[in-house]
Amino acid sequence: MKTHHSTLHTLQRIDFDPDSFTPGDLLWLPHHAKLARSGKKRQTEHLAGRIAAVHALRAFGEKSVPGIGKNRQPIWPEGLYGSISHCGNTAIAIVARSPVGIDIEAVFSPQLADELASHIASEEELAVLRHSTLPFPLALTLAFSAKESLYKAFSLQCPELQGFHDAVTISLNAETLAVELPALSLTASLRWHAVDAQRIITLFSQR
Repeated sequence: MKTHHSTLHTLQRIDFDPDSFTPGDLLWLPHHAKLARSGKKRQTEHLAGRIAAVHALRAFGEKSVPGIGKNRQPIWPEGLYGSISHCGNTAIAIVARSPVGIDIEAVFSPQLADELASHIASEEELAVLRHSTLPFPLALTLAFSAKESLYKAFSLQCPELQGFHDAVTISLNAETLAVELPALSLTASLRWHAVDAQRIITLFSQR
């Protein structure tokens, strides 16, 4: 599969061409047998995500490929935390020595934002999002993505974090979001930026 690697600070990005994928490409993965029956989309996204993860692990002197856990989560080397996400033909990954979560999403259309709003956020959150300086579809996408990033960061520590209403967006601006996790008595600060006109990335990194 044809790929292109780029780096943004500690974030590793892989852009890939799914049309160039062949089943033999999966042999690069030690756990390739677990993906043998998956669809092509799943296979290409998984492979690109693991390539990004390997680049991220190199900064810590690790050469392993993260395996697949019982809940399909990546298995990271002892003492390290990581996160992988993909959207379209782009996969991203990050690794740190403390909990970290990352997510890339396509910005919701106005129609989709209206359809998903109540599933993603409470009425109180929606009021915050609608009164922000950002267009509502972008604000809702950021809230959705921020929650995804936090769930990835804390899924092992707090497995009860499963629904979007387990996290509460309390503020957002052009660079950051603040999200409360009542189950952890934590208010998390996340950074975000636009990949392009249609996609955004949110990142949580515990200091």
